[in-house]
Order: sequence, then C-alpha cells, then structure tokens
Amino acid sequence: MGVIQLPNFSRILCFSFHIILILLQQTTAARELKFVVVLFRHGDRTPIVNFPTDLHKESEWPQGFGQLTKTGMQQLFELGQYMRKRYSSFLNSTYNRQEFYIQSTDYDRTIMSAQSYLSGLFPPTSSQIWNPELLWQPIPVHIFQKTTEQRLNFPLPNCPRFDELQHETQTSKEFQNRIQPYMDFLQTMAVNTGFELNHLKILDNFQLWNTYDTLHCEGIHNYTLPAWATEDVINKMEKLAELSLLSLFGVYKTEEKSRLQGGVLVNIILNSVKQAVNSSAPRKMDVYSAHDTTVGALQIALNIFNGKLPPYAACQFFELYKESNGQYSIEMHYRNDTSKDPYLLTLPGCTSSCPLEKFAELVSPVITENWSKECGKKDKMKDIFIGFNVAVGLLSIFNLGLLYLLYHYGLCRRRNNYQDI
Repeated sequence: MGVIQLPNFSRILCFSFHIILILLQQTTAARELKFVVVLFRHGDRTPIVNFPTDLHKESEWPQGFGQLTKTGMQQLFELGQYMRKRYSSFLNSTYNRQEFYIQSTDYDRTIMSAQSYLSGLFPPTSSQIWNPELLWQPIPVHIFQKTTEQRLNFPLPNCPRFDELQHETQTSKEFQNRIQPYMDFLQTMAVNTGFELNHLKILDNFQLWNTYDTLHCEGIHNYTLPAWATEDVINKMEKLAELSLLSLFGVYKTEEKSRLQGGVLVNIILNSVKQAVNSSAPRKMDVYSAHDTTVGALQIALNIFNGKLPPYAACQFFELYKESNGQYSIEMHYRNDTSKDPYLLTLPGCTSSCPLEKFAELVSPVITENWSKECGKKDKMKDIFIGFNVAVGLLSIFNLGLLYLLYHYGLCRRRNNYQDI
C-alpha cells in the first residue's frame, strides 16, 4: 500500500481559513459605531460633612468640604485618556464642538472633574496648541443650574409622591428584612457617631451613608480615624451605605420610583440616541459629569445595578451601533475598575447588543410622559387660572347681589315717597 499524499487538502484548508478570515473582517467592518453617551461620577473628593464626634473639622481640608482632590483630578484625567484610546478611530483627534458636548451638575467637584476628563480626552495637537509649554486647551463645560437640574442631580427634588414612597419603604417588609440584622450595630453606631438612633435607622436621610463616606475619605488621605472605626465596622457601614442607595431608588416599588427618578435620565439618553439615528449630522458623543446617586439611579432604573456604591470616576456608557443589516443596536458598558476592561452589561430581556426598538420597548415602563403629574405636583398655572375664574365668578355674584339690593332699595324709596304725598 502506498503512502497517501495530502497537499491538496492542506491548500484547501488554508484557503478556507483565509476566506473565513476575510468574511469575519467584512462582518466586523460592516458594524459601525455611530454615537456614544457617557455618564461618570466625579473623582476623589474631600468629605461632604462631618459627624458630631468626628475628630477632624472642615478647616483641616485645604479647600474645605466636597472639593475635588489632586487624586480625583488624576482619576478623571486617566478616564479621559482611556476614552481617547477606546474611541481613537471614532472621535476626532482634535476637539470639534460639532461632534462633542459635555454637561455637568453645578458643583465644584463635578465641574472640575469634567475639566480634568477633557484634558485627557482632547490634549491639543498641531493648530490647537496655543502654548507650547502647556499641552492643554479650554473646552466648554455646560452647567445645569441647581434650580433646573432635572437630569443629573438625584434624587430629584419637589416630588411629593417620591417622598411618600420613601416613607412607605421604611416600613415595608422588604426593607425591614434587610435592616433588621443591623439593629444592634446601629445602636452602637448611634453612640459612636453622636447621631440619634431613630435617624440612623431611616437610611434615606444620608446620615449613616455620609458618616461612612467621611471615614472613607479620611482613610484614603491618611487622617487619623477614631478607635471604634475598625475594619469590620467600616465594612458594615459600607454595606449599609449600599443599602441606603438601593432603598433610595429600589427595594420597594422600584418601577414607580424609577419613573420618578432614574427613568427621567433613561428617557433623556434614549431621546439622544434616537436623535443621533434620525439626524443627518449627529454629534458623536454626549458626556455627563455627575454623582454616585446619578449612576445608581440610572442603573437601578435599567435593572443593571450590581449593588455596590459606584466608586470615584465610575463610568457608565452607551454605544449606538449601525449593524450590517442597517438596523441599530445599543451596547452598555460599565467601567468601575481601572485594572480591568469595562463590564459589558445586558438589559434584562435582551441581548448584550440590544436592538434599539427592543431597548426602547423594555425601558418604557420606567419612562413617564408627565413627571409633575405622577409626582402629585399641582399645576401652578392651572391653579392660578382656576383661582382667577373663581374670583371673577364671586365678583359677578357680588355685583348681581349689589344690583338686586340697590333695585329693592329704590323701590322702597318710591313707596315711602308715595306715602308722604
């Protein structure tokens, strides 16, 4: 029996692999990124407040409470550099105001975080260099005024129904089952922090969350912690802070809460995506600089929340793709660890690359058409209009009554005159 030669088979195999590689490259090339929405939390900052027994006062922090630190600046600069690398073939290498728009809440730390992010994302090159010794360029950060921050500063204020839901949450079975294991710990914490126990048990007033945050900030910056703030205590406080965030926007009647809170931002992002699809010259990227509660409210509304407090510079982003078949899809990614690639998230009920129409359908339960009405807020203009009509009506009745009295008074005068004659 002779030896079987397989040169033709090898050629066929190599040729097949070559064809498959070409097809894969064509498929990949056919999928095109069209638009990106980015939401990030500000960078490392000083504490927001101190607790009654805190060892450190605001004057010990160089810029006071709630301010971005140099570490925070570096975190957002690094995030900007990461985004520059990730979208190097999508974004212009130079800043173009027609393609890019960034907004921030009206807080020093979020505005400065946005500026730090931009310095990493758009370092000036070629003609944009205005000072050879300073590779930085000014880029406008658009600010939401605190009176109109209806998008980013959660929980959104002036919503009576949401306030009712918070009170209901405190007495709900779902919340009580979660808080009961910590009751002895909370009693100890009341003694240690100087807060009243009843206030600590109501997690939505932020006292415990803020206390954990203060100790967390002090620990990062090597401030002396109180003796009772052991690692075990800090860990328990972190768990309760996570429960605070979760119960604020979820745990009880999550869908209704989301309609009044995170769903507002979901709707804004969805509308931006739809506009990018329908516009002949859409922007390439919208960016929001905000807070941990912003990220949390959004993720809870989308049912993609991992239960953890969003760390400094945590970034949630949405990518809009035009698929090879001409349809559009959305991918969600979450970057909360600089040592790892962002997590690819999946909207429940869909695939990780979710068709836009399906995405819109799945998020529709948390989107409201009339936020003020669902919040139980009265329409002031309507009240004014009704009040005006009532006033006019009462005035008309008064005038009719006055005319009636004057008429009868006149009749009485005539009769008296006749009697005198």
